[in-house]
Amino acid sequence: MDQQLLSATFVELADTLVADFDLMDFLCLLTDRCVGMLGVSAVGVPLADRNGELRVMAASDEQVRLLELFQLQNDEGPCLECFRTGAPVSVLT
Repeated sequence: MDQQLLSATFVELADTLVADFDLMDFLCLLTDRCVGMLGVSAVGVPLADRNGELRVMAASDEQVRLLELFQLQNDEGPCLECFRTGAPVSVLT
């Protein structure tokens, strides 16, 4: 991974942490930068609510958003596996 790109991304993300912070803008920026930095085709960000239930918060594109929703609806898939085990899961297509 390009260290300069990583540093620039952290600076850009930190710049969003201001008084009028918008979580959705932050998460959308995060997904976009992850696609570029990690060399993956898409990224989704599910977050757990206070009850431990996952909610899709951001996605790099609509297909990923739908995929995340299908996983949650069916209670299975790589996101749920990662959440439950704490281990990274890679999906090759």
